[in-house]
Amino acid sequence: MLDPLKHVLSALLSHTHALLTHLGADPGGAVGWCLSIAAIVVVVRSLLLPITIHQVRNARRSALARPQLQEIAQRYKGRTDTESVRAMMEERRAVSAEHGVSRLGGLPVLLQVPLWIALYHLLSDVAAGSPVGSMDAEQVALFDRAQLFGTGLADSGMLGHGGLHLAVVLTLAAVAALVSFATQHLFVMPNTPTEGMPEAMQQATRMMPTLSAGGLLLTGTFVPVGLLVYWVASQVWTLGQSFVVWRWFPTPGSRAARRREAATD
Repeated sequence: MLDPLKHVLSALLSHTHALLTHLGADPGGAVGWCLSIAAIVVVVRSLLLPITIHQVRNARRSALARPQLQEIAQRYKGRTDTESVRAMMEERRAVSAEHGVSRLGGLPVLLQVPLWIALYHLLSDVAAGSPVGSMDAEQVALFDRAQLFGTGLADSGMLGHGGLHLAVVLTLAAVAALVSFATQHLFVMPNTPTEGMPEAMQQATRMMPTLSAGGLLLTGTFVPVGLLVYWVASQVWTLGQSFVVWRWFPTPGSRAARRREAATD
């Protein structure tokens, strides 16, 4: 199922690398391949921008609808009969429709999951010496030779490749995890309204920076080094994108919105 996506990614990786080589990059060097991997981030995230903008607008609409939704929940509190539950759901749907709230808020992240899996398999196939799509045997050999601080971009895992490889893997995983933590802690959490949110959800929100960073740090220890490069570039993009939303398009009712209101007074 992921073969078409793998072929698209291989074409983007191959053609970007060929262009960089034409511009003077070492065809077997890590710089050209890392920039080619970063180009995948730029292209994919640019294509997802319309959906991301929809997500930001949806968050604003959800924040405006929240007082009415909370009032409905309070009015039906303790009423568990079928008729009351049906009536409550209908009222909630009506309020969401009135404000234009969509249920597809997490779509940008979900759309990237198949991409991560396809890229993982692409790099794994290349690491095994198998040509994929536009990446012929010559480019596969060049990628296999590429060394980032003495560590092959096609290598996977922490152990079995020496101390330098271990240091590079841990550093890349740590950078991705730290950027993810900073994004969540500095820009996402302050832009998330928590007023009226159940305590369990508030606790989960507070744990998100740590969980996100921990997940990246853990999975980063067994994926190909090239995929770690992708994650670092992707997290840097997310950091910049989250800053723009936090700074200029904060969600109503959030700390970021109150900060912007205070700054404009």
